[in-house]
Amino acid sequence: MGATLRALRALVLLFGFYLLSLVLLGALAGLDIALFTWGHGPVALKVAIVSVLLAIPVVQGMFMLRTPRGEEPAGIAVTEAEEPRLWALVRDLAAATGTRAPGRIVLTADVNAAVSERSRLLGLLRGPRRLYLGMPLLTGLTEAQLRAVLAHEYGHFSGGDTRLSALVVRGRAQIGRVIGQFHERADGKVATERARQEAASAKRVAKGKKAKTVDTRGTGATYRTMAAIYTAYGKLYLRASLSTARAQEYAADLAAARIAGRDATASALREIPVLAASHDFYLDSYATLGLPAQLLPPRGEFFGGFGRLLSAREGELRKLRGELPTEPASPYDSHPPIADRVHRIEALPADGRTEEAKGAALALLTDPRRTLAVLEDTVLTDEVLAFPRTGAWEELLDASMAKGLSSARTPLHRALADYTGQPPTLAVLVEVIDGGRLWQLAERMPLSEQAAAAKGRAFREFVRPRLGEALRTMVLAEFSARSLLHWEFSWSRPAAVRLPGWASQNTPDDGPEAALEAAVDAALADHPDTAPLRGLLPPTPQPA
Repeated sequence: MGATLRALRALVLLFGFYLLSLVLLGALAGLDIALFTWGHGPVALKVAIVSVLLAIPVVQGMFMLRTPRGEEPAGIAVTEAEEPRLWALVRDLAAATGTRAPGRIVLTADVNAAVSERSRLLGLLRGPRRLYLGMPLLTGLTEAQLRAVLAHEYGHFSGGDTRLSALVVRGRAQIGRVIGQFHERADGKVATERARQEAASAKRVAKGKKAKTVDTRGTGATYRTMAAIYTAYGKLYLRASLSTARAQEYAADLAAARIAGRDATASALREIPVLAASHDFYLDSYATLGLPAQLLPPRGEFFGGFGRLLSAREGELRKLRGELPTEPASPYDSHPPIADRVHRIEALPADGRTEEAKGAALALLTDPRRTLAVLEDTVLTDEVLAFPRTGAWEELLDASMAKGLSSARTPLHRALADYTGQPPTLAVLVEVIDGGRLWQLAERMPLSEQAAAAKGRAFREFVRPRLGEALRTMVLAEFSARSLLHWEFSWSRPAAVRLPGWASQNTPDDGPEAALEAAVDAALADHPDTAPLRGLLPPTPQPA
């Protein structure tokens, strides 16, 4: 489908929204006229009021005069003087695709690259362009792969894909606004009706009567019906507009392969989903590790550590590159399945460009470490930036885990405090176990239906795993409080706890961790023995 036909489709879809709105307004007006012509009294007046209330969101949606602009991602704008190699690459690719280069480059913290244009008059007049380029892409891609990614983005402009795209955005926004207003009004009606019924029930209870069950199932049904009508059209709108978008993605991929090479384009398509998943994991497991303890990694490492993770886990990432999604994320996904896109590119004839630009894309930057540090200042909140920084990742891990253990409150902690009326410490738990009251304590923990119904040995087997996990946490917290615990930091595997004396042991099987497991098992046995548990901890120093 050519650009002109795509623009025509966008106009038809937008006019369809206005036509639907006019039909609904006409139906409401016709209903009012019929009632006032052939009917009288409070019923006609009530229906007229309802029709006016229903018409308000429709009219407001129709007269949304400005197309909303998406929120720009936070980042740092870099000039040509600051990053000459990056700017040269961007300009060369724009020329190769036959389109305008952006007037501004913004480096972001997202796994994404996008070229946006602030056009006017729904795309009839060109506007300034910006390139948003994620530092995780620069960190994880080669220069050839980055060329393919940028050539793909430029391919949308050279193919006319973005012409009058504001029409599509405007239609989506208007339909979404109308649906949202109808749901908001329906929810308001439900809240009002619920409050009324609860107040009436309270009065009945005060008079010694039985309270009635609150029932709001039919409340707001008229608003939800109107929302359902627009939702149905919205689905049609999205399916029609996004089917064209998927075809545009295929065309942009071909443009990328022509400019950057077949192999670089296919490998970039394989790499981006892997980088996105890896970056999410990195942020959750590494970058934000110290936030509960209000600590930050060394300056520049909040985003800079991502490269270390990629290098350390190359084996895992290699497997992920072969596991491509074969289905769209949803029927309304604007992109085809990544596996289909890769296979289309890999089916192209070889072009002999396999060895081009295999160096890291991050090397395009003049001073990557400085850029990563400045990005932290731009993206992180002032509150987070005020946190102290640790000197190394190992220090960050130790401090974070110590904070987590000191504030741990497992179901066993809560049950122990409730059962004894004392602070839930390891010493108090040992006293309970020595007193033969462990299983009475376990009955106060949240239990599954099977555990709650079980008795004797069956009950003990059901609750023992949860007790073991909580007891390990209490022991580790005790070690941590006495500064006897160390955590081994690793980019390639989960953090491992190292207990006192580990370095003196030859194998893990006879080290303190094995002793901890044996002590926990002994304490939770049918005939408990807490001596191994007590023996793990050095005696508490007594005051002189």
